[in-house]
Amino acid sequence: MMYGSADSAPGSPGPSAGPSTAVIDLLGLLAYAELVAFFRLSDDAELAPTLGAKGELAGLAATEYTHYARVRDRLVELGADPEEAMTPFTGPLDAWHDRTKPETWLESLVKAYVGDGLAGDFYREIAESADEDTRALARTVLSESGREFIAAQVRDAVENDPPLAGRLSLWARRLVGEALSQAQIVATSRVELAALLVSGEGEDEAGSGDLASVSRMFAKLTDAHNARLEAMGLNG
Repeated sequence: MMYGSADSAPGSPGPSAGPSTAVIDLLGLLAYAELVAFFRLSDDAELAPTLGAKGELAGLAATEYTHYARVRDRLVELGADPEEAMTPFTGPLDAWHDRTKPETWLESLVKAYVGDGLAGDFYREIAESADEDTRALARTVLSESGREFIAAQVRDAVENDPPLAGRLSLWARRLVGEALSQAQIVATSRVELAALLVSGEGEDEAGSGDLASVSRMFAKLTDAHNARLEAMGLNG
């Protein structure tokens, strides 16, 4: 299926005035990420130690499926095949999940809060250079509303058993390292999508803003990550 020309500016219409390859890639990535999050949170809900926790996680899982459906429907509206759009990202995302399988329920919560949070921050940064409709959709489906419950569960566990903080902090660092590794694979294989990272506003015609844009992005990701660790009572 053909979309906008790869030579056109990321996020802008190609000669056929259709969606750019970068936008379809971004939506395909978002759709698969949300679908996998639904399955993972559903599994986590089964392992939760209390009925209240099961209900909270089940609710988050249902929200993730709703988000997946919205992105899938948007792909259809744009004339794209959702399965075709998601397929390039199944390998990297599945590899990340395979390499970061939690061994405890608390590790699964840290993964849901830190891992999904970091990925969401990264996707939002990419979407900021896309068209207005794509930005709005990304902001909606990547909302972290309701996840305060996860941070509270980890924080309470650490307060009751302080030695947990060190182990869970190491786990969080591992999650970040594996996530960045898989992000590099995606950026290398999907160059149009990666180009959105350096196509934001504020650059001059020579593109000298590229490095500054990437530096600002990683600074924001780091700040958000540290804030999540603090919310859980963990160290950076």
